Amino acid sequence: MENYQIRRLKDGKAPATVDHEIKKMKTAIIKAFDDGIVAGEVLRVFKKCKPTLKKGSDVRDRILSVGEFEAIMGHLPGHTKPIFAMGYFTGMRRSEILNLEWNMVNLKNRSIKLPAELTKDKEARTIPISDRLHAILKAVPRAIHDNHVFLYKGRPVAHIRTGLRRACKKAGVEYGRFVKGGFIFHDLRHTFNTNMRKAGVAESVIMAMTGHSTRAMFDRYNKVDLDDTRQAVDQMEVFLASVDQSVDQKQTS
Repeated sequence: MENYQIRRLKDGKAPATVDHEIKKMKTAIIKAFDDGIVAGEVLRVFKKCKPTLKKGSDVRDRILSVGEFEAIMGHLPGHTKPIFAMGYFTGMRRSEILNLEWNMVNLKNRSIKLPAELTKDKEARTIPISDRLHAILKAVPRAIHDNHVFLYKGRPVAHIRTGLRRACKKAGVEYGRFVKGGFIFHDLRHTFNTNMRKAGVAESVIMAMTGHSTRAMFDRYNKVDLDDTRQAVDQMEVFLASVDQSVDQKQTS
């Protein structure tokens, strides 16, 4: 496994790509061990193989701007638009969105109730529906034969990668996990957390809506960008000006 890592890196593959491949192999071996196909010694060898990336160095910080969101929305296929909007306006995970059923959605009260079995942390949570998302969901047709909210050709949507990739290309937005500055669907979760924080929403409320049980995980999804740092400098200048004015008043009095 270590030789494989070295060979792939020499081939010019990015460390994140190599680690992604190793992770898939480990998943297969763990499944094989659980099913009694391989022994513990085989599993031990795979678990000893360490990632090539340093811990935390692969944390994503891609935030989608309002302009980028609107541009991508304008090029998405019809059945994909509400899925993309759901991620942007709620911060829900992709699996939570694609498995969402109409009995979990209350358009009258404008809320979504996710049951514990559908969430990653196995805790139920309620998410409010914004005005724009409400209008989008009202336009989604309901099927008689299937209770899933998002269907394509009568079947639950499994993924939207193809449509999203093409829409990003047309919108001039780089797409891909291993592309520099590339955008992926999961970045909508980062975007939602950051937008909510910038809007002045209390962190405890954001964590309750997104299902972040720890502050450390919330911080991972909440990103500080150039606008934040500029605002911080502006706030500092206002503070210094007020202090300077106070000093001048004391000196003249």
